[in-house]
Amino acid sequence: MTTDVHDLLAMNKVSVDTAEHYNWAGACDGWHLVKTAEVSVIQERVPPGKSETRHYHNASRQFFFVLDGEAIIEVDTEIVRLGKHEGLEIPLGLAHQFRNDTASDVVFLVVSTPPSHGDRVDVSS
Repeated sequence: MTTDVHDLLAMNKVSVDTAEHYNWAGACDGWHLVKTAEVSVIQERVPPGKSETRHYHNASRQFFFVLDGEAIIEVDTEIVRLGKHEGLEIPLGLAHQFRNDTASDVVFLVVSTPPSHGDRVDVSS
């Protein structure tokens, strides 16, 4: 049984070098670290001056956790600054926008349950 567990864990080991990669907003990167019907864990990199489109989710709750750098998340009308090793949960239905107003990349995790792809409603600024 130990060999089976060892093999299973080796098959499930993931990093940005092995994960499914995608690009968004022309310069931002995302890596699907966990991609199941129940949960999504994505590591993303946002260069200086870049942001996502303001949006909300009808079914997905999200948690953002900064690994490196500093981010701004605008939630509804509130501005929240997140530094390294700080996080913020976004309840479903609240409009939000992640952005990088600094001179360095910001690297973070976004955990969505259920996964947020297909559950995004863009909001005009």
